Amino acid sequence: MKFNFLTKQQNVTKNYEGALAYKMTPEYELYSAVVTSGLQASFYEKEDDRLARIQALIQKCHPEFVARLAIYTRKQMYMRSIPLVLSVELAKSISGDNTVSKMIDQVVQRADEITELLAYYQLANQRTETKKLNKLSKQVQKGLAKSFNRFDEYQFAKYNAQAAVKLKDALFLVHPKPKDEAQQLIFNKIATDTLATPYTWETELSALGTQYFANEKAKKAAFAQKWEELIASGKLGYMALLRNLRNIIEAGVSAEYIQMVCDNLSDKKAVLNAKQLPFRFLSAYRELKGLSSKYTSAILNALEDAVQVSASNIRGFDMGASVLLACDVSGSMQQSVSPKSKIMFYDIGLILAMLLQSQCKNVITGMFGDRWKIINMPGKSVLQNVDAFYKREGEVGYSTNGHLVIEDLIQRKVYVDKVMLFTDTQMWNSQGGQNTLHSEWVKYKRMAPRAKLYIFDLAGYGQQPINIQRDDVYLIAGWSDKVFDVLAAMDNVGAAIAQIESIEL
Repeated sequence: MKFNFLTKQQNVTKNYEGALAYKMTPEYELYSAVVTSGLQASFYEKEDDRLARIQALIQKCHPEFVARLAIYTRKQMYMRSIPLVLSVELAKSISGDNTVSKMIDQVVQRADEITELLAYYQLANQRTETKKLNKLSKQVQKGLAKSFNRFDEYQFAKYNAQAAVKLKDALFLVHPKPKDEAQQLIFNKIATDTLATPYTWETELSALGTQYFANEKAKKAAFAQKWEELIASGKLGYMALLRNLRNIIEAGVSAEYIQMVCDNLSDKKAVLNAKQLPFRFLSAYRELKGLSSKYTSAILNALEDAVQVSASNIRGFDMGASVLLACDVSGSMQQSVSPKSKIMFYDIGLILAMLLQSQCKNVITGMFGDRWKIINMPGKSVLQNVDAFYKREGEVGYSTNGHLVIEDLIQRKVYVDKVMLFTDTQMWNSQGGQNTLHSEWVKYKRMAPRAKLYIFDLAGYGQQPINIQRDDVYLIAGWSDKVFDVLAAMDNVGAAIAQIESIEL
């Protein structure tokens, strides 16, 4: 996103560190906030603060933009919770047209999202009476009714959880019209709680856990055999495989099945279809590193191969360009992306940078905090490089002196085509000087007029550290490798907002 429109004095503000920053338009701020949010607490914002800001921004944006953004975050950024939030909050603010129903029809991609949307609807509307979903929005009802036509019995049964809103509750509430007799039979089964129990790895292992075994050795052998059956069946989904690699190794499956696991993990089609966020691979990699199994190295290599597949899918970006990749390792970046995750904002920046680095032929990489330090890495590794950076973050301190990245280029008279900063954007000069990212970039542009600056906003706090009236500074937000599609679009005179606005309702 170009910052050529952020030049008026009223756009000046301060960031969370008290340094000069610049406001964004409501559309850009909403985009940045949602694609970097799991609605968890962050370093500077509590969970409720982020949600309140998103709610306020929705009121400032055109309804069709919000609807398209919800679809974009679900279909292109692979997010699940935030599209449902956008859908409900938009439904609260408008009525009378079919924007909401069209949006929901595209946002709901899994059967459980029907009930999750309704659960958030009753929470967002603060329903406390017995019938918490009474007087449901007609457009929400219409959109969910269409969604019911998308799923088969297996999909309904797989996600028919005992939650705050059950699938049966949703059926009775939205009254979907079956598309044929076969679907009417499925709806009847939902209504009578008679859906066939689906074959899933959870149900198989759960059933095995209830059986009696003569001793621990017999139990372990049974679980090893069950894992082998699940691996061979092809019904262990890609995410389930990623999350259970440690369990598979510790169960003691044989070499033949470990090879199947490795083949599945690194299969190009499987990787692309799975649509996993890059940091999922990093989580799996770190979970396995400490295991002493003879199979650990093989699976780590398969994970590296899988990430390389993701990297090879980066399209449109000129890999022959000279690029500098700078990762923010300040204290605020060392915050978990969610309460249950060990992955930090810092890790997200590192893995996105290393994905790009693996595809660039002319690249400088490094990290900044109190200081800027160049740390070049081999291009054949991604996950291993991330861990290598992680071990060295203390070498540069914990401030956010991003201006030093540009200052170093000026002092060494190094010309690059693209400078890319992976950061939470809370830049400041901890050394007390007047130099800022803004001032140093202006100087560098005099020296390298064709250079472009890309800021990868990983936290979405709503302010930016630079204000330049040229088409040479861009904001990209998000954690998915899809951000590289946005990057490619920008290099071809496009942007994320343009992509969002092109989505059909």
